[in-house]
Amino acid sequence: MEMIFQTWPWYVSGLIIGLIMLCLIYFGKTFGMSSNLRSLCSIAGLGKKVSFFDFDWKAQRWNLVVVLGAMIGGFVAVNFMSDPSNVSINPQTIEQLAEMGIDAPNGKLMPQALFGTEILQSPKIIAILLIGGLLIGFGSRYAGGCTSGHAISGLSNLQIPSLKAVIGFFIGGLIMAHFLLPLLLS
Repeated sequence: MEMIFQTWPWYVSGLIIGLIMLCLIYFGKTFGMSSNLRSLCSIAGLGKKVSFFDFDWKAQRWNLVVVLGAMIGGFVAVNFMSDPSNVSINPQTIEQLAEMGIDAPNGKLMPQALFGTEILQSPKIIAILLIGGLLIGFGSRYAGGCTSGHAISGLSNLQIPSLKAVIGFFIGGLIMAHFLLPLLLS
């Protein structure tokens, strides 16, 4: 049991993801989380008003189970399997966070200053979250999928548009982390 509670090496997790992708390719399925939002809108009946949501969502039921499993798995991992002693962050990163007024996560994966409930008391942070959510939603639709769909499913299917999207995700993440985040938090 101790092995399950420890952080797994990247090559074990990568191997498992690769095996799952081989199974999906074998069964002719494609994976992505943002496509489930379209399914949920179709279930809610938006297909009667917007043609984009008018499709057979029942063919995507398996992908909705993946989302449910991800949510349950995340809950179980955080609440029953987290061991703060195995999370290590580069000291330079901790210094950079401190310069922006963010305390070290202290064994957590995410700092409370950015992901705690107290951020909901700041109108500035709420505005940043809303604008960020709209941009991510627009970007996912514009790019034809989300980061998981392109990086995991698209790249494993050797799709050039997914390679371009993933390169864009990384460049955008670097710009955000090194230039925009310090500006937003100052």
